[in-house]
This record gives sequence, structure tokens and C-alpha cells, in this order.
Amino acid sequence: MTLRSRLLPYLLLAPSVAFLAALFLVPLVQTISLSFMEDGTPSLANYSRMVSDINFGPAIRNTFLLVLTVVPIQIVMALAMAMMLQKLPRGRDVVLWIWTIPLGISDLAAGLVWLAILQDRGYLNSALYGLGLIDGPTAWLTYETPVALFLGVVVAEVWRATAIVLVILVAGLQLIPKEYKEAAEVFGARPWTIFTRITLPLLKPSLQTALILRTVLAFEVFAVVYAIGGTNFPVLVGEAYNWQRNYQNTGVAAAYAMLIVVISLAATVVFLWALRTKPEQQP
Repeated sequence: MTLRSRLLPYLLLAPSVAFLAALFLVPLVQTISLSFMEDGTPSLANYSRMVSDINFGPAIRNTFLLVLTVVPIQIVMALAMAMMLQKLPRGRDVVLWIWTIPLGISDLAAGLVWLAILQDRGYLNSALYGLGLIDGPTAWLTYETPVALFLGVVVAEVWRATAIVLVILVAGLQLIPKEYKEAAEVFGARPWTIFTRITLPLLKPSLQTALILRTVLAFEVFAVVYAIGGTNFPVLVGEAYNWQRNYQNTGVAAAYAMLIVVISLAATVVFLWALRTKPEQQP
């Protein structure tokens, strides 16, 4: 093997490595530096100010509540939808295309769509008033109705982002050899047994990918929450935005950003360990 052929893989990877370094590693190092600097000297003042922030506790609580509510719902819904697609004799591509339409809508646009539905004079109140279930406009998205506001954000996030989980699981199901299912059916295995003993174990790598991706993105949720609830529903990324945009305090904003990075990395490590798959168990 010549020197050129040995270097070719590294040369092909070089542009992507340079791209990641320029757009990820450099900003990450700068963010870490900003979070630990106060007036040009190393300090933990930014983290102290972040923890003492009045919205820090609610932001942590709301973010984790969203993740713990939205991600399981999306995984279960996407898995059910993917299995339904497998049963369709025809028109599978059309149904999948319809279900993935929300992927083409930006986070902010999705939030505005659900704001139009849930606001005081939105479509939901109009429908309820037309049915005689309410006497007039009802506020669902205020600090006085935290449960309704939370449910509104959950519904919007589930509608917006379940499609990406669906796409991952559909791709994973297509990698499972049909021979396993056919062999199980020959030996009289029931559908539930085939699903729990064959499909789910072989789908574990796809579930791992979907869980990691959606959990990380759920910890970074902002536009949907900001469009629907504004400052009435603080989340971690929203607080980072407020400290940077409204208070012009880059250090505290960077501290919030680093907290989100640490939480996301911790969740990723947990999923990599909990859903690890041996090579011989992969489809």
C-alpha cells in the first residue's frame, strides 16, 4: 500500500474535521472560557449568579419535566406508528410522508401554530364556545394556568418532533431480517411475543439513537416554549437567551449553556450504557 493510499481516508475526512472544529470545538472552548471569567480573571461568579437567579429553579424543573414527559410519549407514539406502517399492505410511503410533514416546519413556526390554536381567541376556544362548553374566551397560556400551559407545550413538542423519532425507527425496522419473524411464526409465536422477543431487542440500536437525539434536543427546547408561553414558562435555554439578550451578561448566559451541555452529555452516557448492544445481537 502506497503512502498516498494510506493518507487518502484522512484527507477525505479533513474537511469535515475542520468544519466541526470551526463551528463546534472553537465556540465550545470560547463558551467554557466565558463561563469561568469575571472581569478578565478566572472566577465562579457566573455560576453563582446563575444558581441564585430567581428563574433557575423553575427553569431546571420545567426543562426536566418536559424531557421526562415528551420523550417517552414520542418514543411510544413513534414505535406504534412505525409498527402500524409495517402492517399496511399499500400506501405506506404516502402515510409516512403525511406523518413527517411537521419535520418541514421550524420550531418557531410550530410554536406559532399552536399559539394560534391555544390563545384566548384561538381555534380551541372558538370550537369550545361554539359547542357551548365555555361562556367566553378562556386563558390557557398564562402564569395563572401552569398546568394548561405545560400541557400546551407538551402537545406542541409531541406534534412537532415525533416525526424524527418515527423516521429513525422505521429505518431500524427495515434492517431487521424478515426471516426472524417468519421463523417465529412457524413455531407458533404470537404477535406480542414476536414484538417483545425479536423486534424490540433488534431495534435497540435505533431506539438508542432516537432516545439520545430527542433527549438532547428536548433539553435545548426554546422556540416552541417561547412562542407559546414566553417568560411564563422558563426553561434553561430560555434563561440563557434572557441573560444574553435582555441583560447583556455573556458570562451567565455561557454558564447556562455549559449546564445544558453537561446535562446532555450525562443523558447521552446513560443511554449509551443502558441500551448498549453486543455486535452479535445486532440485525
